[in-house]
Formats: sequence, structure tokens, C-alpha cells
Amino acid sequence: MQHSNIVGGSTAKRVINCPGSVALVQKMPPKPSSKYADEGTLLHHVIAAVLETGKPPEDFLGTFYNGVELTEDRLERKLLPALAALDEIDPDKLMEYDVEKVVGFGHVLPGVFGSADLVGRIGDRGILVDWKFGDGVAVEAEENPQALFYIAAALHTTATAWAFRDTEAIDVYIVQPPYVKKWTTDIARVKRFEAELILAVRAAEQPDAPLKTGDHCRWCAAKSVCPLVTGAVERADRAALKTVNVDDLAAALDKIETLEGWIKDAREMAQTLLENGVDVPGYKLVAKRATRQWVDEDVALTALTEAGLNASDALLTELRSPAQIEKMLKKHKIDMPEGIVVSVSTGNTLASADEPRPAVLQIGKRLASALGKLV
Repeated sequence: MQHSNIVGGSTAKRVINCPGSVALVQKMPPKPSSKYADEGTLLHHVIAAVLETGKPPEDFLGTFYNGVELTEDRLERKLLPALAALDEIDPDKLMEYDVEKVVGFGHVLPGVFGSADLVGRIGDRGILVDWKFGDGVAVEAEENPQALFYIAAALHTTATAWAFRDTEAIDVYIVQPPYVKKWTTDIARVKRFEAELILAVRAAEQPDAPLKTGDHCRWCAAKSVCPLVTGAVERADRAALKTVNVDDLAAALDKIETLEGWIKDAREMAQTLLENGVDVPGYKLVAKRATRQWVDEDVALTALTEAGLNASDALLTELRSPAQIEKMLKKHKIDMPEGIVVSVSTGNTLASADEPRPAVLQIGKRLASALGKLV
């Protein structure tokens, strides 16, 4: 995913709010990639390849990006739901679109560009789709600066202007599996955003570019050296050190073990309540990562052999995993027999209510409880 080192889609909010951050960030050493960022890049590359080539997503199983593999789990939890979202966005298959297009502001803001996941058009409506594959932070569609950046840049880019020029409305979709969030805006709003961005970039070029703290600091690579951030921390540290009572601190340290046990018990109690149909405000149960397993290994081996797979290929000391067998089958151009594989979660876990993963339904226990009241 290409982006400018001045401002891009993901940094537009920060630069508009804090023009001085541009110079600070440019002085920082390159930030090493993380496995989460590499996973996101892998999934972006694969979904673009699927849409461009028309190949089934399963054909890309086992592909790598920077050591991160497209596994069965990533395919089922991330890629397939993201592709399914397009059916929700464009159920009648009327959309014309381009994927992974580099869009920029040309002479208006030289050197400012980014890579839009999908730009498209249905009739007189422009479409911008942004894939988000991270689990940690839910991304909203409404007034999304990254989306506004891509739309504004696309209008300045010859290859993509067709998607948004002379549109009645523009639909922004944030696809963060399993959720699809939509916001409808218009060209006038995009132009206002562009004007803000131009002023911010011009301000960033000045030696006295203003700094400002806020929620935009969260992902700033230079916050560790930012004088506003470090100054506030140092002042808070000095004030805290002057007022700290060492006797109270020692007493608090003595209570840590008890508090840690209390926290563990509180989590377990909340999970138990939720599992028994009692609501806990602000929390829910979500399924742990599901893995594919054989419904019955003997039945699976028989079905695979009948499908044409040599039994000696399928066995080491025991039947290989469904993902491994599926790769073998593809080499032989054999489809996986139906009904021999099931996805099984390892259980439930406690999560905050705003966590992107969907809550599990405790249907069995609630149904049993309801039936018990009828007896």
C-alpha cells in the first residue's frame, strides 16, 4: 500500500490537526513493520488479486507476505467476509470499479498521494470501499478522514476521476469483518476537506508549524519526541513525585497480588453470568478462534480416498489437517468432499461491547431455561 511521507489517508487527520507533526515524523527512523501490519498488507494484496483476476480466493491459500501466510483461518475470518461485503454493497453487480489505485493531488499538492482500496461507481453514485482487517480498533465510516482523502485525491487523478466526477452522492464503506459501515456524503464535503488539507500541508512547510495534542496523537510515530507530549508527561511526573506518599505506595504494592486475583475472579464471574444469559453492561462473549477439524477421521480418510487421493499421501502418523489436505487436493485438482470438515471454536472469551467481533448467542442455555419454566 503506497502512501506519501508528507500526508496520506491514514495520517490526514493528524496532519490537519497538527501540521507540525510532519517535520517531527520525517526525522524519526523508519518504523519496523509488525505482524499485524504485514497481515493487513497480505490481505489487501490478496483481495485485490481476487477482484482483478476473478480467481477463487482459495487459490491464494499458502501465499506469503513478509513471512505472514494466508491460512485457512485468515481466509475464513477476514478475506471471505470482506468479499461477501461486496455482495451487500452491490447486490445487482452493477458497479464499475478499480482496486488498489494510487491517487494523488497532482500540482495542487505535489508529492501527496495514497493507495485507495476500491473506487467505483453505480449510476450517479460514487463508491469508496476501504478494507480494515485489524481487530483492535473499530473504524467508523462517518466523517472518515482517510476516505475523504482518497476521494479528493481520486478526483485529481486522471485514471480514477470518473468514479466521483459529477456524482449526486458518494457512498463510503468501511469493511471491517464482520462489519460493514456506510456513510453517504457529497462533493461539497470533499471539497471542504481538501481545502483543510491544503492549508495544513502549507502550514507544515513552515519552520514554526503549529503542534497540537489530541486523539490524533495515538498513531503518531513522533509522539515520543514531541515537545507537547513529552512536556506534559514530564510535568505530570514531577507533580506526581512531589505528592506521592511512599507509605501509601508500599501499602498499595502489598495489595497487588490480592487485586490481581480479584480482577481474575471478576472476569470469570462476568463470563459465567454472560454464559448463563445474564447481561453485563458494556461486555459480551465472543468466540475464540475457530479451527477446521475432521468430523470423523475414519470417514474423512475413506471419503478422501474415494475422491482420488492416495491414502499414503494423506497420512503421516495420522491424518493431516484439513488445510494441509486441501492443498494436496488442489494439486490433484480434486474438490474437498462435503460434510467431512467442521469449524470448531475453542470456546468463548470476555470482550468489551464495542469490540468488532460479534457476540456469541447462548441459544442452548436460554432455550433450556425457557423450556424449564414451562414444566
